Amino acid sequence: MSVSITQPLAVPTASARWVQLVLGVIAMMSISSPQYVWTLFTKSFQSTIGTTLPAIQITFSIVIVLQTWSSPLQGFLIDKFGPRLLIAFGCALSGAGWITSAYVTSLTGLYLTYGLLCGVGTGIVYVGIIGLMVRWFPDRRGFATGMVAAGYGFGAILTTFPINTMLATSGYQHTLVVFGFILGIVGALAALAMRMPRSDEKLPAAAVVTSKKNVAPAAMIRTPVFWLMFVMMTMMSTGGLMIISQFAAFSTDFGVTKVVVFGLAALPFALTLDRITNGLTRPFFGWVSDRIGRENTMAIAFLMEAAAVAAMVLLRDNVLAFVLLSGVVFFGWGEIFSLFPSTLTDTFGTKFGTTNYGVLYMAQGIGSVLGGPLAALLHDKAGSWLPVFAIIIAMDAITGILALVALKPLRKAYAKS
Repeated sequence: MSVSITQPLAVPTASARWVQLVLGVIAMMSISSPQYVWTLFTKSFQSTIGTTLPAIQITFSIVIVLQTWSSPLQGFLIDKFGPRLLIAFGCALSGAGWITSAYVTSLTGLYLTYGLLCGVGTGIVYVGIIGLMVRWFPDRRGFATGMVAAGYGFGAILTTFPINTMLATSGYQHTLVVFGFILGIVGALAALAMRMPRSDEKLPAAAVVTSKKNVAPAAMIRTPVFWLMFVMMTMMSTGGLMIISQFAAFSTDFGVTKVVVFGLAALPFALTLDRITNGLTRPFFGWVSDRIGRENTMAIAFLMEAAAVAAMVLLRDNVLAFVLLSGVVFFGWGEIFSLFPSTLTDTFGTKFGTTNYGVLYMAQGIGSVLGGPLAALLHDKAGSWLPVFAIIIAMDAITGILALVALKPLRKAYAKS
């Protein structure tokens, strides 16, 4: 009796999809550092290149814009050619961005290495893995997308302290090269073990209202339900990034930076708490949405954020309350990265799921462009942060209400059409 060595041993479907989820989390963690650890390298780049900090910070904007606005093309390529090689290439490209940026001596070089390579690379991986998870977990789309999105948020927690230590002992160039290789290789190895579900693999049925259609991107963007989701995600993204980008600034104005909480400086304590809750909320509310429905969960989370922002402003003189409520604010925001991709796939199907999410993910790009500058502009015009918070509260509340009174009936009608 002969045994073929050309075919891999079959893994039961129930086990295979959980293996894919773990691999997705690992790959997501490998690409999180270019965004979340960027701030540790800015002074070194500024010193080497001999330019201003705003000019250096353009690199970060390039990463975010390319990560989000090129996502439709990236999603299309993954839908057409499969996830394995493209996601591996994205991980390697992100690592290469760090390695090559270690040797640049000009702004243009920095933009073309760290900005371009990390931006395109992280975008391929992020959109590709989200698109893969919605296929493997029709019954747990919210939870699965939340887990891999949390991996992107939590990945930098594992690398921040080692990178900071190596920076102090070996310099930024050595650090970029070493961690560029490590993160690129780890992510690529995880990606090479990823795959789409086979046609003969039976997956559980969807647990929430799901369309039986498979809608191509060109047809999707002609539907009112898509544009409603796009506007809702844009508002939530913009409001959240208003807070993220200006958190240190308004905390300073409110006197938070001068106070100690639980024996720790209030601002870094708040930022650490916010990063944790921003990661935990993604699988948590994704899991909730798998049980009570996407729109119901959106309403709960978004209205909770509106209430938390209002309470944080009203209690800004109470530093402990301010810090703890900031954690609640981020717990009500980060779940957009699990709720919107799962809702989109429930509505438009899995066949073009990666490309379709790439189109919707552009809303995050709009939020990243509007959030920081708009908040700063409003503050400068009004001389106060209160108008900024008023707009954030209004957008959160409107989006939460729209989930129930507009998105829910519109999506149900579209599923039956």
